Amino acid sequence: MTILSEHRPAPGRHRPVTRAQLALRFDYVQAICTLFVAALGVLMVYSATRDDYALVGTDTTFYLKRQAAYVVVGAMVMGVVALLDYHWLEHASAAIYVLVILGLLSMFAIGSSELGATRWLQLGPVQIQPSAFATLGIIIMVATYCSRRPKGITFTDLLKILALVAVPIVLVAKQPDLGSAIVMSIVLLVMLVVAGIPGRYLLLLLALVAIGIVGIVKLHLLQPYELQRITSFINSKGKSTQVTYTLQQSESAIASGGFWGSGLFHGVQTNLAYVPEQKTDFIFSAVGEQLGFVGSAVVLALLGLVSWRILRAAQTARDSFGRLLCAGIFTLIAFSVFENAGMSMGIMPIAGIPLPFFSYGGSAIVAFFAAVGVSLSVYMRRR
Repeated sequence: MTILSEHRPAPGRHRPVTRAQLALRFDYVQAICTLFVAALGVLMVYSATRDDYALVGTDTTFYLKRQAAYVVVGAMVMGVVALLDYHWLEHASAAIYVLVILGLLSMFAIGSSELGATRWLQLGPVQIQPSAFATLGIIIMVATYCSRRPKGITFTDLLKILALVAVPIVLVAKQPDLGSAIVMSIVLLVMLVVAGIPGRYLLLLLALVAIGIVGIVKLHLLQPYELQRITSFINSKGKSTQVTYTLQQSESAIASGGFWGSGLFHGVQTNLAYVPEQKTDFIFSAVGEQLGFVGSAVVLALLGLVSWRILRAAQTARDSFGRLLCAGIFTLIAFSVFENAGMSMGIMPIAGIPLPFFSYGGSAIVAFFAAVGVSLSVYMRRR
């Protein structure tokens, strides 16, 4: 892909970069925009939960304080990761991969369950979702492997990559967390394209994906509710189920916002908690109802700006490792935004993918901030 390889590293040894030079090269636009959308996300989570908690007489700022704390921790992680040279990730990639696998395996032994899924580790007062960090671990592993193949990806290399990535994808799908498994697969596909795999391998991979999807459906390997979530956008007005009800309420909330929105804290469906899981998977419906078409467009534009700056970091990266890292991170954030907003509006399958920096959840927030921190590190150390 020429768009990600317009800059080539200069021959010879790189000169050490001073702190002053790093400060001048820092992408302040990306960092400030990320912090701004995260702060707006805290406000949206509060708007989607305060009236519901007021009805039962509990602390209406409970989720506000927790989400704000997650953002503060995430911002600190982003700053630390940005200051470190991103090449340390290449040296630590094997250890990171092993930690990801161990974290996912621990779900089946000591994981806690909610809503029929086992996705969380309870460590005292802190709940950690390993699958939220698994995609970032895959990005680091694939970037390391591919960057060490300067002569190109052979068929043997492709098989090794698929085998390594298949382990976390299967473990995540078994939790079950189909949304994260889908994101991992999309990220892997894009990174392989950026790494320059031959076209015949890409066609073979796409054919295997299509055969796999048909086989999963025909062999009934998906739970009935998972299949309903995936196919609900095709016929949202069909037989009434919990999935179609959620989708209909989300669409109604967004439609009621109109052009300008009903105003912050004035959305009827948001205030009356008509949309299930609104603070997490369907947070975009709160944005659409309260901020309207204009506000939703601004939110998507800000998230698009963050994604574009990550893509810019990929374009200017000094080496293939940095370029592949940013390509994977760009895909992770851009696809998550597209899928989450799309499923809230009924134009994409309901896959349970969080809206970056908006959906409630500490693990996802910290993981997205860490990903942006890697992008900032690559951009600061560009050629």
